[in-house]
Amino acid sequence: MRFEGKVVIVTGAGSGIGEGTARRFSQEGAHVVLLGDHERNIKRVARELPPERTMTVVADVSDWRAMERAVTTVVKKWRYLHVMVNNAGIFEGSTVLKTKPEEWERVIATNAGGVFNGSRAALPHLLKTRGCIVNTSSVSGLRGDWNMSAYNASKGAVSNLTRAMALDYGRRGVRVNAVAPSLTLSEMTKGAAKSKPLMEKFHERMPLGRIAMPEDIAAVIAFLASDDARFVTGVILPVDGGVSASNGQPSMG
Repeated sequence: MRFEGKVVIVTGAGSGIGEGTARRFSQEGAHVVLLGDHERNIKRVARELPPERTMTVVADVSDWRAMERAVTTVVKKWRYLHVMVNNAGIFEGSTVLKTKPEEWERVIATNAGGVFNGSRAALPHLLKTRGCIVNTSSVSGLRGDWNMSAYNASKGAVSNLTRAMALDYGRRGVRVNAVAPSLTLSEMTKGAAKSKPLMEKFHERMPLGRIAMPEDIAAVIAFLASDDARFVTGVILPVDGGVSASNGQPSMG
């Protein structure tokens, strides 16, 4: 019950890592705000959580005004905000020449802009509670991938924005960290997960021999938000089954 009495906002809470994270914080006693742009999805998750400690807010993270209104609504109801989890994200896979400008703008606005907008709206309240921010970056925000230029750029921005905010707000009592998952089973990745040849390639590269489940990532997000990580800030923590331990060369075994 590390988060009993704490108020936590999770963006992209209607599926995948966001859903797993909302459930984990709720299990540990938090008042959880499920924020997403698909009301049906966040309502579905909310129905399975304690109603007296659960709230849903429909908002588009790429819209800074919507995020300002969302955070204001939360604080008006529950008075405080202790943890902001900027998790919402989308994926477009292609090279620069094949990526349409509108696709680029949408990915950057959601993945990088969503972290900026959520953090900007939350920080005035987190400074009062000496709270924290946890962002969802990616191993794709640490190194490059084939055919994923927009996604790589957006997650690279999340990683470095996390470091910048940690520097700017650490002495004012707010910690800022990020998780960097590898392939995680979710609505966004279910198409890839259905491809047996692709999954075999992933399993070959993963020292733990499997892709991640949402609860694997949620557990680390909860750790970073907890007092157990009270001396941790500015960290982009790979939660990747060991894939980043490799130098990229194929197995000789």
